[in-house]
Amino acid sequence: MLVPFISLLVLLLIVLAVSFYIPFYNPTPHKEDPYNIPASEQYIPHGENMRRLVTQLLALPYEQVYITSYDGLRLAAKYFHRNDGAPLKIEFHGFRSAAVRDFCGAHELDVMTGCNVLLVDQRSHGLSDGNVITFGIKERYDVVSWVNYAVERFGPDVKILLSGVSMGAATVLMASSLDLPGNVRGIIADCGYSSPAAIIKKVCREDYHLPVWLLYPFIKLSAKVFGKFDLESASAVEAVKNTNIPLFLVHGGDDRYVPCSMAYEIKEAAGDMAQLHIFQTSGHVLCYLDDTPRYQQLAQAFCDEIFQ
Repeated sequence: MLVPFISLLVLLLIVLAVSFYIPFYNPTPHKEDPYNIPASEQYIPHGENMRRLVTQLLALPYEQVYITSYDGLRLAAKYFHRNDGAPLKIEFHGFRSAAVRDFCGAHELDVMTGCNVLLVDQRSHGLSDGNVITFGIKERYDVVSWVNYAVERFGPDVKILLSGVSMGAATVLMASSLDLPGNVRGIIADCGYSSPAAIIKKVCREDYHLPVWLLYPFIKLSAKVFGKFDLESASAVEAVKNTNIPLFLVHGGDDRYVPCSMAYEIKEAAGDMAQLHIFQTSGHVLCYLDDTPRYQQLAQAFCDEIFQ
């Protein structure tokens, strides 16, 4: 009786370890390559332009800065200074991605809006410490830390715009109901998911074609056991119900990773605090590159409104 029990226990531990390693663990050193463009049919037409924009952004002068997270990790960011006294845009990238790649196009928009930029390496990415990606659960508190750093560095009158794509979008949305100072005037969330639990279930079901009812409990348990976080403790949908920060939501109608339906869920929960713009033919985080003039016009109008 003992041998089968031990065998079953070992099997469960292996399943838990795999359930944790695939979605949550990112080994050190982090090796996200900003020039590595996804090889999908939606990204291929933009590959050359994205690499050009990455090179252009990295050629700009910036200051490498660091802060300490609430749980003791050293977090990194690149600070791009444009104008003294200008609003500050703090940008958060997506899952297993590179900040420079995810915002390679947005720096053109930053020039238009006149913002200084803090381009953040999320925990467990880039130059930031950590090995556990929590899909925004812990990262939302890092948003607060970066905002507090900005206020301390640039003064109590600095106007701040939070911006995120994909997981970064969900992160800033989940942070929107936390204790952020009034300096935060608005949030841009591009292709964010409704909750960490919802996107993981979607990936299990539609991308890996695995039974959610069987796999998800192991993933949730592995997050608690190895990652020390509750996968269901935060939700963008629930957070925006309690925010007083204006939200600019944008989503690709042909997003094949984060369903466009999640954008409508977030908009419905936020009510009048949010404006939602759908780019019907765009894929995941490709709205800006697919229709740059429209994106720039909409975002510029939002920035003009919140920075009045």
